[in-house]
Amino acid sequence: MNYFLIPFIVIGLIILISSFFIVKQQTAVIVERFGKFQSIRHSGLQLKIPLVDRIAGRLSLKIQQLDVIIETKTLDDVFVRLKVSVQYKVIRDKVYDAFYKLDYPHDQITSYVFDVVRAEVPKMKLDDVFVKKDDIAIAVKSELNEAMMEYGYDIIKTLVTDIDPDSQVKAAMNRINASEREKIAAQFEGDAQRILIVEKAKAEAESKRLQGQGIADQRREIARGLEESVEVLNRVGINSQEASALIVVTQHYDTLQSLGEETNSNLILLPNAPQAGSNMLNDMVASFTASNQIGEAMKNAKKDKNKDE
Repeated sequence: MNYFLIPFIVIGLIILISSFFIVKQQTAVIVERFGKFQSIRHSGLQLKIPLVDRIAGRLSLKIQQLDVIIETKTLDDVFVRLKVSVQYKVIRDKVYDAFYKLDYPHDQITSYVFDVVRAEVPKMKLDDVFVKKDDIAIAVKSELNEAMMEYGYDIIKTLVTDIDPDSQVKAAMNRINASEREKIAAQFEGDAQRILIVEKAKAEAESKRLQGQGIADQRREIARGLEESVEVLNRVGINSQEASALIVVTQHYDTLQSLGEETNSNLILLPNAPQAGSNMLNDMVASFTASNQIGEAMKNAKKDKNKDE
């Protein structure tokens, strides 16, 4: 008799154990009774009627992500691949709608993303697609929110995570960028060279000015020294003509001495006879004397003419 009850006891225990089930955190369980919706159970230890109630499905309430890759054409006829990441979750209060109204939420979301992206991107040029990718993401989110809210799904965020044009287009864009940068570099180099030329010209002009000033100061000091030398010689009974001759001869020999001391000098002094300096001075004095005599003769002639009249 006892052996006959054992199978019933085992079956009873199995049925009793099967009436309990555990729902994990951030998960919703749909319970049906004879194929009809009965209740939604959330996290914790739950109880159902054995052989009457059954678990129809489980839905995660966590945020999920769906990556959608779309290929489309831009306004300037460039084919580009975009990767749109959609972050969504099941609304806790709309688990019934999410489970019973929509069989394949991934396919539904993908269709809306394709529709919006292929409506927005053909209005933009390729450069604008990169600049306005946030606008594309906002348009996708707005369209998805409006459509998926009815089915119990909340769109948290949409992101355009990748924009990939054709490889030939990317190579052309890189060449354009490189050419533009080379052009800017050339402009900067030209500006730098122009600044160097201008500054060099300014430096040379300043050098010439200072050199001219130095030469003028040198000549002024030489003239002052000659004047002082003549005055000293006059005090010892040497007249101005003799003093000038003496100074010229002295400078002549000083020059010859300097040439002898400088082994690599390219300076040539012509003429080089000892009497050359004296002859030059005599010629200068004679010319000045002749000029004075001619001037006096012209003045006397003019006076005589005035008297005769």
